[in-house]
Amino acid sequence: MKKEPFVKISGLSYSYTSRPYGIFGKKQVKPVLNQVNFSINRGEIFGLLGESGCGKTTLARCILGLVDYQGEIIVNGKKRGKKPSFTERLQWALEVQAVFQNPGASLNPAKTLGWILEEPLRAHGFNKTDMTYRVDRMLDLVGLDSSYKKRKPWELSSGQKQRVCIASALMPEPALILADEPTSALDVSVGAQILNLFRELNHQLGLTMLFISHNLDIVDYLCDRVAVIQNGSLNDCPPRQFVL
Repeated sequence: MKKEPFVKISGLSYSYTSRPYGIFGKKQVKPVLNQVNFSINRGEIFGLLGESGCGKTTLARCILGLVDYQGEIIVNGKKRGKKPSFTERLQWALEVQAVFQNPGASLNPAKTLGWILEEPLRAHGFNKTDMTYRVDRMLDLVGLDSSYKKRKPWELSSGQKQRVCIASALMPEPALILADEPTSALDVSVGAQILNLFRELNHQLGLTMLFISHNLDIVDYLCDRVAVIQNGSLNDCPPRQFVL
């Protein structure tokens, strides 16, 4: 029997309705994603490469469940419903977590890092002992010691902030990490450290990741396979590691 992929995206489409321009303007339906299909194996870093405005981030928002869409998304054998309840949304958040482009904007400046890292678990009813253990473990995995729990985001460098964001995404031990341009706001040397950290986490935890970027060199260095998205559709690309 054929083994099902760990992550499966089938017929994913998304459109939005633009606001009318002027008094006599009409609303227009503008497609962003058009019948996108791909799959990710367990423990694989899958790259999604494309220029600005091609639909990469919209696809990420669909997988995270932030927008309505057409098609099917399955992660770790679990299918996301079209109109999930609040409880179902919470459960989906345990399966899929994200690391975003701007680490500074992803962290609450008024809270300590310990509080920030506990936040993904607080809504799911984890007890304090479990949360403290996971905070220490995740900080260690991303190369920060436990003393960082008492610090606030403004005390950190941009690279340290992104490490905290990665630790926060790992806190619920999700099936899939979705990284959307996670190094584009960082210096080249710091970005290289973050890429190496993703590789280490992939090896240590068997981390499954969808890595989104516009930089060919980065995805070629980090990813096991890469798909190219253009105008909302996936396209062929000559190098053999590039796939539909």
